Amino acid sequence: MSDHRRKFLVVADQSEECRTALYFAAKRAQATDCGLVLLAVIEPSNFDHWIGVSETMRREAEEDATELLDTLAEDAEAVMGERPDLVLREDEKREALAKLIEEDDHISILVLGAAEAGEGPGPLVTALARGRGLTGARAIPVTVVPGGLSRDEIDQLT
Repeated sequence: MSDHRRKFLVVADQSEECRTALYFAAKRAQATDCGLVLLAVIEPSNFDHWIGVSETMRREAEEDATELLDTLAEDAEAVMGERPDLVLREDEKREALAKLIEEDDHISILVLGAAEAGEGPGPLVTALARGRGLTGARAIPVTVVPGGLSRDEIDQLT
């Protein structure tokens, strides 16, 4: 992937709305000759007083996040024809997101998936709706993709 192209950013998690956002971002990236970045975040453990437990949990979380990134990357590559950039950070989710956007000035659009009605929109969409900055000092557009959109509906939009 060339470094000079604009990039879409998707925050990776296990949710169905993440997969919907990823499909949307991959289709948009393909249609606009942009790149795609997948960010997985391991949130710090609250078990610091149990050092052995904490280290085991962190290692397991890292393995799970790496596996998730690989799976999502395969999904994106099937759509785009190229593998997205994969980023794994250990931090609070909003902090990791803001730092990555600060570091990579080619990231130009954050794509979030909103959960379907009744489930709540998800923590990042909720933070965004409450006016809390997700992107740090460098403001970028945020696209919120409804979790209930089908692939056919996304294909029609992109």
